[in-house]
Amino acid sequence: MEWTGARYADSPEVRLRTWIGAPPRRVWELVSDIAVMPTASAELRSVEWLDGATAAAPGARFRGHNRNDVLGEWQTISEVVECLPDTAFAWQVQGPEGPMATWRFELAAGDGGTELVHAGRMGPGRSGLSAAIDRMPHKEQKIVHNRLCEWERSIAATLENIKRRAEAA
Repeated sequence: MEWTGARYADSPEVRLRTWIGAPPRRVWELVSDIAVMPTASAELRSVEWLDGATAAAPGARFRGHNRNDVLGEWQTISEVVECLPDTAFAWQVQGPEGPMATWRFELAAGDGGTELVHAGRMGPGRSGLSAAIDRMPHKEQKIVHNRLCEWERSIAATLENIKRRAEAA
């Protein structure tokens, strides 16, 4: 696990990795299928492609329906910004001032399987977290830290879900 940044303006990131006993093609099928993400996330409840998209491709957009005990319920619109089969899949959660977050998977073949990295980076655009920081600027580092801890748990659960599915195939 790797963490960077302590302030929102630093675009802090959480990055975790795991080794999966399955070829990159099988892992790619899972990470690039947005319908898989809600099956492992405590926060993301459902997703649907927008604008006639039916699969991952650069520029494709999708809506996410989210719920968190502290933050309540909300929807997001994301755009696929990188889609390199068997290598990388990334999307940005759009906001009025630019991306609120960027999520990314990186795949690398090795040792008869796949090393999978999953990362989430905050900002640079404002998000729901920004309002909390505005109300309590003296607690910014704690607010960011708590959210990164939530992201870390979610990323770990997502990696475990993908690993279990890929290795069961």
